[in-house]
Amino acid sequence: MITIAVDAMGGDKGPKTNIAGAALAVRQYPDMRLVFYGLEHEVKPVLAQYSELAASVFHPCETATQMNEKPSQALRLGRGKSSMWHALEAVRTGEADACVSAGNTGALMAMSYFCLRMLAEAERPGIAGIWPTIDGEGLVLDIGATIGADASQLVDFAVMGAAMFRALYHVERPTVGLLNVGVEDVKGLEEIRKAGHILREVQSEVLDYKGFVEGNDIGFGKVDVVVTEGFVGNIALKTAEGTVRQAAFMLAAEIKKSLPAKIGYLLARGAFRRLREKVDPRRVNGGVLLGLNGLVIKSHGGTDAQGFASALRIGYEMAKYKLLEKISADLRYFHRSKPDFSLLQEKKE
Repeated sequence: MITIAVDAMGGDKGPKTNIAGAALAVRQYPDMRLVFYGLEHEVKPVLAQYSELAASVFHPCETATQMNEKPSQALRLGRGKSSMWHALEAVRTGEADACVSAGNTGALMAMSYFCLRMLAEAERPGIAGIWPTIDGEGLVLDIGATIGADASQLVDFAVMGAAMFRALYHVERPTVGLLNVGVEDVKGLEEIRKAGHILREVQSEVLDYKGFVEGNDIGFGKVDVVVTEGFVGNIALKTAEGTVRQAAFMLAAEIKKSLPAKIGYLLARGAFRRLREKVDPRRVNGGVLLGLNGLVIKSHGGTDAQGFASALRIGYEMAKYKLLEKISADLRYFHRSKPDFSLLQEKKE
């Protein structure tokens, strides 16, 4: 059995959506055991509506972290009390293999750091997101956890992202690229160039470094794992999501303008349906917080039941394929393989 701790109160829609998504996930994975944390008067009536969740466990909590709370405030008010904290604590104590929350991202990062701490081999956390590509799916990290990462942190992200890609897609040696303003070695910020030098120098069995990639390479799947720091990664993610919505709106508007366009849509609606399914953010919902001493999955706060079920699926698969063990082993191997690694970590002047 894979046990997942669920922050039932997280997200824009709260227990109703989270629990409905949990029921969908349990139907798909009968060996998934769920432990819910939340306010009793809000969670128990919803749980009672789903027979699939009869075997799940519920723990009442005193408070719930609000979506608009600052991380420091959420940590101060919710530490030891909130549903988010208790779900994370279940991972720390070993009661659960992973935690899934659709709650406040900043609060989840802060609580995860203080509750679980970092892996001994990792310096800073990163959020890895699944990205639809032309031929399948890739990973992008960091998409919002660490702003302004240095070279050694970017290298760690590359190693952790490759480990996650192997766990999800069973690829022995994932290809990795650093997001940059051009593919030439002389381009980009100094820290990106340093990270590229380190990744080129180490002949690693855990990843295949392909050099710099540009923003328009992400969706075409030029590499399996695209590495960047959190500021750029988050902007790239939001830009891609906005572009998809913009294209869908513009296409719908054009179809309505003429009868031939409507007929054309009817003839091609099967292709449109498949395209919509491929870029549906609910299918790949769930960012994994990497580098922590425990598995934490951040679901989009505005997702629906299907999207939350996807986040639970990712948590299930990461636990089943022992992602933490893979990350720790890969980081140790990578650092050992570069004896002069510290020489390229000098502080910025």
